[in-house]
Amino acid sequence: MTAARPLRRSRRHRVVAGVMGGIAEHFGLDPTGLRVVYVIGSIVSAAFPGLLVYLILWLLIPQEG
Repeated sequence: MTAARPLRRSRRHRVVAGVMGGIAEHFGLDPTGLRVVYVIGSIVSAAFPGLLVYLILWLLIPQEG
């Protein structure tokens, strides 16, 4: 049984802080696709405060390396 890789902000796939890149790496997803889905979800849904959630994740998820 292999140990799961911890969730970290990405240094390789970063645009602003590496949050979406780190989540994409953790779950084996495409970072660009995840960013597009996140932005569209933030714009379309008034109940989803995307910028606030991103800032909280930036503070909570540690930097890679």
